[in-house]
Amino acid sequence: MGVLQLEDGTTYSDIRAIARKLAILNIEVDRLPTQKKSAVQKILLQDILDVTEKQQILAAFNSKFERLKLTSGCQWCDLKVLHPGSPQIYPIMTQSDRTHTHTDAEVLHVLAGECVFGFVYPNGSQVQLMLQAEEYIKVPANTEHWFYLTPSLYLKALQYYTTSRGWVPQYTNRKLKIKN
Repeated sequence: MGVLQLEDGTTYSDIRAIARKLAILNIEVDRLPTQKKSAVQKILLQDILDVTEKQQILAAFNSKFERLKLTSGCQWCDLKVLHPGSPQIYPIMTQSDRTHTHTDAEVLHVLAGECVFGFVYPNGSQVQLMLQAEEYIKVPANTEHWFYLTPSLYLKALQYYTTSRGWVPQYTNRKLKIKN
């Protein structure tokens, strides 16, 4: 279950309450249950996936991707597989945990593990949202935010893209007031 933490320490765990608190930023959050097919669930439990296993996961969620193509203009989908031995861990930990924006929307569906998004409200206050398995977020383009993994360093998530350069971070260098 996701948890939203406000700068004053107040927390929310109801997805509807979280959605209301993030609506000011036009951020969409929701629960998207994963398929209960045992083959997919078994693959999601593994740290390392081969190409065939990644393709199986992508195929299992293709209908969601097709809907996002129509509703959000997404052009392609990628499966992010992160674990403590992943070569992508260091770049993510050093690049995404600073305040930044993107020219495209950032769309992420967490399949396994967890991550944290932080956001800056128009008044400058900050909030953090921990997302867990079966949770979805769409962060609009040009929304000031940051991202990091929880101490487990474990995440499997579908990322949806609209352009090839849309996820390149534009750093804002705002000082973080809230980060666990």
